[in-house]
Amino acid sequence: MSTPLAQALVLDFGGVVTRTLFETHALTEQALDLEPGTLQWRGPFDPDSDPLWRAMQADEISERDYWRTRTSEVGRLVGEDWRTMETFVQRARGAEPEKVVRPEADSAIRAVHAAGFRLAILSNELDLFYGADFRRRLPLLGLFDTIIDATYTGILKPDPRAYAFVTESLGLPASACVFVDDQQRNVDGGRTAGMRTVHFDVARPALSYAEALGHFDLVPAV
Repeated sequence: MSTPLAQALVLDFGGVVTRTLFETHALTEQALDLEPGTLQWRGPFDPDSDPLWRAMQADEISERDYWRTRTSEVGRLVGEDWRTMETFVQRARGAEPEKVVRPEADSAIRAVHAAGFRLAILSNELDLFYGADFRRRLPLLGLFDTIIDATYTGILKPDPRAYAFVTESLGLPASACVFVDDQQRNVDGGRTAGMRTVHFDVARPALSYAEALGHFDLVPAV
């Protein structure tokens, strides 16, 4: 007997729907009037050159700690005291939010919506990092049935309660949901919660979205 199709696509936001800040250093440098090549930290794209990223992956610091440090560093480069990730994101890319949405994400989200399946966001820091105004200026998010954001719930993935918020909001069993996240600990949390999971590879977004769409018997747009 074939496995029944999934009924909902549940996406992390930063890194999965949007390109990571690691991928947009050139845009950030231009926006902040910094010399090209000023920003050297590359996170998952070059872990060997980013000790802070490695510390986060080893659970020595949290994801929020990582970005709090980077925010402060970049603020100092422009002679300002930056204390919130929201400041960093808005200054670096806030003028045109749609430019940082992954095209693969846009295509997959629209395909899932058009096919009549459900859509949800499960983020640890959507408004905390990006700001509510940033989100409001992304029309694509209007296609989602629910957005669960730990900025407001206070419950961070991989806490089981975070995944329960999504399934309760959608009114679906966990087994009907495909959860996509770029952090292994969060993927493991989704699997433990009973969801189907895709570990998103930020270096190969098309492949990751193709895997996710396969659970709905959909194929990426060419």
